Amino acid sequence: MSAATALRAALHQALVADAPLIAALGGARIHDLPPSSPDFPYVTLGEAQVLDWSTATERGEEHRLTLNVWSRQGGHGEALNLAALVQEALHDAALPLAEGRLVNLRATGAEIRREAGGRTYRAVLRFRAVTESN
Repeated sequence: MSAATALRAALHQALVADAPLIAALGGARIHDLPPSSPDFPYVTLGEAQVLDWSTATERGEEHRLTLNVWSRQGGHGEALNLAALVQEALHDAALPLAEGRLVNLRATGAEIRREAGGRTYRAVLRFRAVTESN
């Protein structure tokens, strides 16, 4: 298992274990692959970019991650609230990884927008993580 795969699994596990987030979602609606007929609201693990972060003595990676919050409640409110809960659950979290070690995990930004059709709102959350090899 690569550090990137281990990090993605740890993110999913941390979100599923976060009681305030799960209560606000109405269940463990955290998906790696977006469902074809989802129950709203829900969260998806989005795109990831992995960059070399090695030093002269240590191997490491920088991960730029995107998570998405999807809402159809009407307006930005639910998407904003859920985005805050996701950020609170993950920002500076000390997540154990099955491969490698998480050095840090930081929320770096969020964008809330109405999707085409006007019915669905999406919060795009960006995170940056650094991992080191064991």
